[in-house]
Amino acid sequence: MARFLIVEARFYDHLNDMLIAGANTALKAAGHQVDVITVPGALEIPGAISLAEQSGLYEGYVGIGVVIRGETYHFEIVAGESARGIMALTMDGIAIGNGVLTVENEAQALVRADPRQKDKGGEAAKAALALLALKEKFA
Repeated sequence: MARFLIVEARFYDHLNDMLIAGANTALKAAGHQVDVITVPGALEIPGAISLAEQSGLYEGYVGIGVVIRGETYHFEIVAGESARGIMALTMDGIAIGNGVLTVENEAQALVRADPRQKDKGGEAAKAALALLALKEKFA
């Protein structure tokens, strides 16, 4: 049994709840322990994962959040930099599933977050599980 940390950027409560439900279901179905922490925004997800990794308490991580395009360039910065930060940590050998939705509108986010539809939270957890399995295989 491994211990996973879900790091959520809570902004859209109802969407995050669905993403977390999907991730929790996938991780617990695989027999793992799950903790959840909240950070202010998607840009803080990679930093929180990096700090948690230094603690040695977790074997894998799932980043959860929703970034909806607005009227300014801020969307591109948040979407790109949070993904870049998560990818950099993954390239360092940390098992992370990226469940940060980057969408045009709330309707797209609802479909992707809902565990009964696209279940992107569950998919992110399964990605983290797959990376952890690879990490263990190559250890």
